[in-house]
Amino acid sequence: MSEAHDSSRSSPTQEKRLSTPDILISERDEGFFRSLHEFIEHEKRYLRCPEEGPDELRYIIYRSVFNKLITRATAYKRLLLTIKAEYDDVIRVLQRREDEARTAQRTLAASTSHSKSLITCQRRAAQLRERISVLQRDTAEVQEEMKTQKTFREQSSWIPGLTVSESEDPEALDGHLKHLEAQRAALLDRRSHCVSLEVKTKLDAKLQAAERHRDQLSIENKRLKVLYKRLRFVSDRLSSWEEEEEEEEEQPVPLEELLGSTLENVRQTSVTDDDARTIDAELFEDEEPTGVDKSKLLTDYLDRYIDVFDSAQYEEAALLAARAPRGILRNIDTMKMFKGVKGSPGSVPPLLLFLQTLMLTAPAGDKLSAALSLEVVHGALQHGATQLITHAVSHNKLTISEDLGDILTEHAHKNPCVADTCLALATLVYETCGQDRKAALSMCRRGLIHSAAEFMNHCKDLTAEDCMWVLCRSPSLSFLQLLTEPQRGQAAILSVGLVCSTLLADPQQQEVAVQLLDSFVSRGRGALEEVILEDSRSSVDVWIDMASLCSGLNRADLSQAILSILLDQSGTRVLSPDLEGARLMEHVFL
Repeated sequence: MSEAHDSSRSSPTQEKRLSTPDILISERDEGFFRSLHEFIEHEKRYLRCPEEGPDELRYIIYRSVFNKLITRATAYKRLLLTIKAEYDDVIRVLQRREDEARTAQRTLAASTSHSKSLITCQRRAAQLRERISVLQRDTAEVQEEMKTQKTFREQSSWIPGLTVSESEDPEALDGHLKHLEAQRAALLDRRSHCVSLEVKTKLDAKLQAAERHRDQLSIENKRLKVLYKRLRFVSDRLSSWEEEEEEEEEQPVPLEELLGSTLENVRQTSVTDDDARTIDAELFEDEEPTGVDKSKLLTDYLDRYIDVFDSAQYEEAALLAARAPRGILRNIDTMKMFKGVKGSPGSVPPLLLFLQTLMLTAPAGDKLSAALSLEVVHGALQHGATQLITHAVSHNKLTISEDLGDILTEHAHKNPCVADTCLALATLVYETCGQDRKAALSMCRRGLIHSAAEFMNHCKDLTAEDCMWVLCRSPSLSFLQLLTEPQRGQAAILSVGLVCSTLLADPQQQEVAVQLLDSFVSRGRGALEEVILEDSRSSVDVWIDMASLCSGLNRADLSQAILSILLDQSGTRVLSPDLEGARLMEHVFL
């Protein structure tokens, strides 16, 4: 085989093939084959192998090269291993023949070159042992790498639920993918019908409490039945004694003696004996106590609700929850249960179903708790059900609080399309809970400044600070004029001097104060002078400070107008028509 390889390597056809570039071989493979040829030539020179004829060292060299080629191969590795096994068999046959020929040759030349042959054989034997150990090590490495690659290929192609062959089949993979998607959809659908562990724990605790209460009521019911039975026994004895007294002429048994014997019989009667148990059957049905075990009814009601809810019948579950006794299902925990599930596509959300049923079925005046009222309003706003909130507020079904009004106001700021409705509801809520200044502010934000001014004028609880709080959060010239002008013969709500001085001191509110002063000046000097003189709640120092603030705003005209009016007043000129407390000018400002 080596000779054939040598002859093929030296043939012109092979030299032509090597010199011709092969477009199907990559540069990496070409370099690998070049390194193999260099290795073969180097080993031949090192071992001094003959160029022609069979030689054991040449066999070892080609075996090593074949091992390297098998190590690099991937697709035809099994075929190459088979070829190598046959190659090794041929080599062993050749080695056996060579050994036999060598033995014969050594026998013929033993007498002449025994020592020289011995040295040569020892050298070659050492070289062969070294090469054999190298080949064995290479073979072990190749086998180990083959096992590693086989294990890696099997692990990388393995998919849970599929065999290795199915993992490489596209149709099998598509079918497995559809099966997994169906399982995922089923799990998601099952998850949508479940409730959180927290809600289930709370419901279990309520059921246990209801069962304990039911046991207590059962014990109490038995005690009452025994008491009724004994009282009925005493009543029957008294009735019979009274009839005997009317019918017989003889002296009947004294009442005291009768009562004593009757009570003694009652005390001797055990609650658990057969006689006591049989008396119940002897009682008339219309006279027997008909008390209902409320705890059992409550347990049955809760079981019915849970079964309906778990079966995704959310409309019926909402109706059961809304009609439940107060404190049982009409609470935040039930609302969280409806919030945590989703209905079928195109249907009304379960949470909105619960809110609608709760608000529409509850009688007028039956208010929800404060916490539940806030959650109901918040949930209704999220689903755009402002009409539901209007119905609940107008029929007094919510616990009114300042927080409730704040939720409506915040929603109005974020949703201009329903701002007017939410602010109207917030105004009603604020008025009900006594937050008058927030009620006035809600009116202003709706543009009802006249209504707000009239409300503030008639509200006795609003102070000047409250009015300024409303004005600073809804500043406008029209609203400021309404607050500083007398209304229907009554004094103005706010003083012009105090309002303008306060607004001028705030950089964000200076513009509206300047507009008010300009409106007075535009009417003529007499209008501003009348305002200053009739402002009994502002001192001269306030107006002087206001003139200084106008000067700082580069409004020297306003500052000069105010100061000129103050300087024109004589020392005896009345600055206010207040007859009881007329204030005179004490100094002329120069």
